[in-house]
Amino acid sequence: MEIKYPFLIIIIPLIIFLLLFTLKKKKDNFKDGSKIANTSFIKETDYYKNKIREYNIIKYFTYISFFVVVILLSLLLSRPSKVESKNIKKYNRDIIICMDISTSVDELNMELVNNLKETVNKLSGDRVGISIFNTSSVILVPLTDDYSYVSNSLDMVHQSLELNNYNYSSINISDNYFYLRDYIRSGTLEGNSERGSSLIGDGLASCAYSFSSKEKDRVKLIIFSTDNDLAGKPLLTLNEAAKISKKEKIKVYGIGTKKMKSEDREEMKNAVSLTGGKFYDHSNFSVDSIVSDIEKNSTSLLESNTKTKRYDTPEIPFILFLGFFVCFIFFSKKVI
Repeated sequence: MEIKYPFLIIIIPLIIFLLLFTLKKKKDNFKDGSKIANTSFIKETDYYKNKIREYNIIKYFTYISFFVVVILLSLLLSRPSKVESKNIKKYNRDIIICMDISTSVDELNMELVNNLKETVNKLSGDRVGISIFNTSSVILVPLTDDYSYVSNSLDMVHQSLELNNYNYSSINISDNYFYLRDYIRSGTLEGNSERGSSLIGDGLASCAYSFSSKEKDRVKLIIFSTDNDLAGKPLLTLNEAAKISKKEKIKVYGIGTKKMKSEDREEMKNAVSLTGGKFYDHSNFSVDSIVSDIEKNSTSLLESNTKTKRYDTPEIPFILFLGFFVCFIFFSKKVI
């Protein structure tokens, strides 16, 4: 514990005791004598002696309580506090979570968003965005460092995935059923009848163009989940989207589903490798490993400094002050 204004611990008791000393100088004329005559007999009795002894004990307790109250009051006014030092590291990374939300990827996406929540809450200085796609792409969260907002959006994605997979166990669907059900579907099937679905290259390219082209000093990353099972006519192939990412200096960390076809896996693996990123199978995939690889290979430290914070800690002195103040009031009523 540290004291912010230590001089008050000396000054306040000194002022209080000087005031008491000054007031005490106004002595009563009969202070050192008896106001009642012929009391010698009473003073010799055991009852009187016991009462005087009891009075003196209470008087001393009153003095002690008052003295402790003054000291604790001085301590409170001097602001006892605790100083904590924390090493703060801020990174200038931009990370977009890019998810193929066709139903064949639901299992992977549920695991991904559920685990990424903890990772997002530990970030400092990074900006995070969320983009989903099927026929067309939708930006759920633009790049932001509002991690609470990102975490809440990941919660919404997870609940929407559960509803679309008929899992109602952890969701109160009475009020938000339709909103949650369509949370990851609305806007992602625009042009579906003409172009089909699961347009993988278009989805990745859309994420790549969601980064700012003006901020050259920021590291750009995409966490990309898909089964790479094309079921339509894309504007761009996956390889073309990977080339765009490479040109924009964006690393793609791709995660494939468990039931992914071998040729789709190979194509996706080559595409993410082209960007300098890495491919992960869902079968042996863990969020910890992908985050660890991002930390090792894509760290860009913006600043590192030690931040010192002072917290007031008046709780214990205040509780003691209240206790001794109550004692002082109680004992002083006995001697006045």
